Amino acid sequence: MARATVRDVARATGLSIATVSRVLNGQANVAEHTRELVLRTVAGLGAQAPRARGAKPAGPICVRCPYPLTDYFGLIVTSVVETLALHHRQVVLSAGTSAQRASVLPGLASRSDVAGAVLILPPEPAEELVRLRDRRFPYVVVDPRTELPRDVASVSAAHFAGARRLMAHLVELGHRRIGIIGGPEDWQAGDGRMAGYAAALSDVGVLPSAELLRHVDEPTTENGYLVARDLLDLADRPTALVAFNDKMAVGALRAARERGLDVPRDLSVAGFDDLDLSRATQPELTTVRQPLQEMGRMAVTLLMRLLDRHELEALHVELATELVVRASTGPVPRG
Repeated sequence: MARATVRDVARATGLSIATVSRVLNGQANVAEHTRELVLRTVAGLGAQAPRARGAKPAGPICVRCPYPLTDYFGLIVTSVVETLALHHRQVVLSAGTSAQRASVLPGLASRSDVAGAVLILPPEPAEELVRLRDRRFPYVVVDPRTELPRDVASVSAAHFAGARRLMAHLVELGHRRIGIIGGPEDWQAGDGRMAGYAAALSDVGVLPSAELLRHVDEPTTENGYLVARDLLDLADRPTALVAFNDKMAVGALRAARERGLDVPRDLSVAGFDDLDLSRATQPELTTVRQPLQEMGRMAVTLLMRLLDRHELEALHVELATELVVRASTGPVPRG
């Protein structure tokens, strides 16, 4: 893609080169309507905004994770913070469910006290992330909720490949009637995993059954229990259950136990994430390991390169997952 020059933008807007430069360098002494005019013009030219030259922006990094910092999110945030410390960067943390109600993104580019951001599963619509990019604020998304433009840096796990390998494992054990306890329907991770499950089933000529597919708004242990209970009460119940994460798989184990089903003799159960929780169940959970800490480290590496004004070619980075087979999955029940 061609790169616009400051002169091109100045000519198109009728502004001075100095004013355009101030906007593109993120300086605060520019009227907001002038800033928006320059950014709209850059976008209209069908080109990338020119990168400012000079020293790496100093200051803390905003780490936004609007969820409770337990297990999954806690591992990512801890890794991000520890890696930033290696780069001698302090952290401005926006975390917890109350942070979901805070409007953080629109003001980030105007803040003089932060140099960049790591955004973990941001709940904001993609349009807000694009606007932040257009203002040339450096940030990296970890585990994006929705599909992002190619030029927004992100790090995630290989959800499709991990889900396909997990389903292939169950198929190899003879399972064909497999219940899927899915997560929120608007999460990109869920889309990738569903595609992976479907691909493995199609390899043996099986189409996913709508009767055996359920989604929840929040992937909690309780919701996993409630959905598993409904699936196991079907007249023709599934021989295996695959949950969106390990927490919901734990709920599925509870539902199976209440119905007197032995896992894995009567029912196989599998999760996703490989949290410590997966090794604390009875039996221990078969699951897919996500490299959560490496996702945090990689996000910081990409952000540091953005702050150094490097050109990034691999902007959407997917890290490999690993199938971990434990005692909660076994051959399909006979009869």
